[in-house]
Amino acid sequence: MTNQNLFAPDAVFISNQTKQDLVFKEVYEHLRESGYVKGNFLHHIVEREHNFPTGLDTATLGKNIPNIAIPHTEGEFVNTRLIVPVALKTPVTFHNMINPSQAIEVKFLFMLLDNDPDGQAALLAQVMDFLANTPANELREVFNFTDPSAIYAFLEQKFGKKKED
Repeated sequence: MTNQNLFAPDAVFISNQTKQDLVFKEVYEHLRESGYVKGNFLHHIVEREHNFPTGLDTATLGKNIPNIAIPHTEGEFVNTRLIVPVALKTPVTFHNMINPSQAIEVKFLFMLLDNDPDGQAALLAQVMDFLANTPANELREVFNFTDPSAIYAFLEQKFGKKKED
């Protein structure tokens, strides 16, 4: 994986878990095995999500687009710079980042990993640009994919056009 790639074929997930913490645990185990995150990552991403929710209501992006979440934690708990897509077979409850008291059902995650303390804002901006610049029908499609290689190929192609690092 070059420094420019935002995605890795071995870091795209389809999860059957039905609870937020279990999704994080499942993904964490694979990410740790692959060396992408450190041993204390799971505790910190769970804690951060509970204190600073990252659910995003996608209603403003178009009709019937599944809600997403963009969980992340501090760079000291990760070893690389990567966006980790996670498709959820069953919607999982997250809290809205704009209105934390509001629970929303999320179907897709963009987990941000960045070992540069100042890099997360840039990764978040790239995800937001992707959401703003991708047609609603394509967002609906990718957020419902159940094949990791299809998700990887789609996102590599869409984000590939915008790499500037």
